[in-house]
Amino acid sequence: MKTKNRKVAPLVSTPRVNVVTLGCSKNIHDSEVLMGQLKGNQMEVVHEASNIQANDIVVINTCGFIDNAKQESIDTILQYSALKEEGKINKVIVTGCLSERYKPELQSEISNVDAYFGTNDLPELLTTIGADYRHELLGERLLSTPSHFSYFKIAEGCNRPCSFCAIPLMRGKHVSKSIDDLVKEAKFLASNGTKELILIAQDLTYYGLDIYGKRNLADLLRHLSDVEGIEWIRLQYAYPSGFPMDILDAMNERSNICNYLDMPLQHISDSMLKSMRRGTTKQKQIDLVNQIRDKVPDIALRTTLICGYPGETEQDFNEMLEWVEDSRFDRLGCFTYSHEEKTHAHTLTDDVPQQEKESRVEQIMEVQQGISYEINQEKIGQTFKVLVDRVDGSYFIGRTEYDSPEVDNEVILDAKTDYARIGDFVEVEVERAEDFDLYGKVIK
Repeated sequence: MKTKNRKVAPLVSTPRVNVVTLGCSKNIHDSEVLMGQLKGNQMEVVHEASNIQANDIVVINTCGFIDNAKQESIDTILQYSALKEEGKINKVIVTGCLSERYKPELQSEISNVDAYFGTNDLPELLTTIGADYRHELLGERLLSTPSHFSYFKIAEGCNRPCSFCAIPLMRGKHVSKSIDDLVKEAKFLASNGTKELILIAQDLTYYGLDIYGKRNLADLLRHLSDVEGIEWIRLQYAYPSGFPMDILDAMNERSNICNYLDMPLQHISDSMLKSMRRGTTKQKQIDLVNQIRDKVPDIALRTTLICGYPGETEQDFNEMLEWVEDSRFDRLGCFTYSHEEKTHAHTLTDDVPQQEKESRVEQIMEVQQGISYEINQEKIGQTFKVLVDRVDGSYFIGRTEYDSPEVDNEVILDAKTDYARIGDFVEVEVERAEDFDLYGKVIK
């Protein structure tokens, strides 16, 4: 009796989880927590690996904030879905803000994704992959950033009613982490070489109201400042309404709290601020900026603005442009308005043409470029403490305490004449300056 030829199935190795992160620093943090849990479950995990493998489970952590970010997330899901169809990867799992906001639509339109999860579904996501959520890993993460700095999320969600923002739809109400848990996390990071904590939340200044009954960011800062090994603590995403001035006292008291504040102000016209439901006025914002600078004269202020919000007139825009010229922010980003479903502003008419929105952004950024150039010229001959982030060709790239990674100025050192190590602090004398870069030499 003849036997039939049979194809022998290849041995299936243990799945590798490839985490792909899109969007903001909060998503980076969430991906790192996920990867920490997977590693704690003895699973192989990589972040945005370029070498895809047939046994890969790809987890895409999506962004759903504005149109461009949503499109990037959809394109990425489609890209990996196609790879799955071709047999080049094993599974595709989608999580994050886009999935939280549009899960039914995504399930209908991209049906070959194995599972969709929202922003607060980590235990369920882990179960699907074959892992358990381990409470004892609280605060432990597998960093995707260079080990010397870490995005440090102190709260989730937001209670603010801003008309243009869909974050509460995707992230829910504000929930603060406890000081004890955050200190534990900071100690874990410091023990693994982290020197800089970049504090993030939808609104840092709301921290503590839900669990301590008061704005408690200053107290948290002092506790984090005491963690051995943490040399810089940086504040991002502070809301102007109800701003707790005592955090500036902590900044003045502690040398490892950077003289840096990222405070998105969004606009300056009273009519725009009212329609945006920002809970403040032009004069209050001007006064707040002046008070912050009076209290911490050496502070670097970063802000972000929106151009083309519904009803923004030429007069509203010119008022903002003049204010930017007068305020001379150290750092500034500007974005076109995105008409987001289910937000309050979506009930308004998106009446500023896209081309006009983009023109207004360009005008704001042209003014800011000139301001940044002038501020940087004043730094020539000065010496700054610089944290070395990376090597780029024949140059070391670093930052001063006045700069956050990815979005702010950089310090460029010639590796042919200067020696530095990634993750080290060096003293640098600035020799020349451009619009957004400083060039210097290591003096010690």
